Amino acid sequence: MFFMRGIFTALCLFVAIIACGQNQAPSNPDILLTVGGEVEHSLKLTRADFGKLRRQSVKATGHDKKESNYEGVAITEVLQQAGIKFGKDFHGKALAMYLVAEGADGYQAIFSLTEFDSSYTDRVILLAERRDNELLPTNEGPLQIIVPDEKRHGRWVRQVKTLIVSKAENTRK
Repeated sequence: MFFMRGIFTALCLFVAIIACGQNQAPSNPDILLTVGGEVEHSLKLTRADFGKLRRQSVKATGHDKKESNYEGVAITEVLQQAGIKFGKDFHGKALAMYLVAEGADGYQAIFSLTEFDSSYTDRVILLAERRDNELLPTNEGPLQIIVPDEKRHGRWVRQVKTLIVSKAENTRK
């Protein structure tokens, strides 16, 4: 009797796990990039959406020590799609905002939003999908952040999936 009760309990648990899994919204494999946090509106960009944004290219020396031409979209373009204002409207409290970029493996890097604003810098930080006219290999792409002229590649996030905008907390109490 005890044995049968154990089997029945295990079977019920198995059915409950299956049922809960079916009620969850399936992840959309067509979503290339999500943008959220302190933005006017969150984004879920597909490859088609990404392809409609203004293309740019930068020359940079990659992890392999070779200079390459990277092509993609400036992160500024993506952030503007989410409602971030740059240029003359980027001042005051906006200067305490930052972006966390996260790859598929959980790797994260942080950028101040001033690093994307052309009124503060001439450098273009790219969300690249091509290197030397070829799609990025799967271990780097489909999207990779390219930060030209940095001595180290610690913020060259591979397989970027998420961009989250946040505000720095006021530390004065």
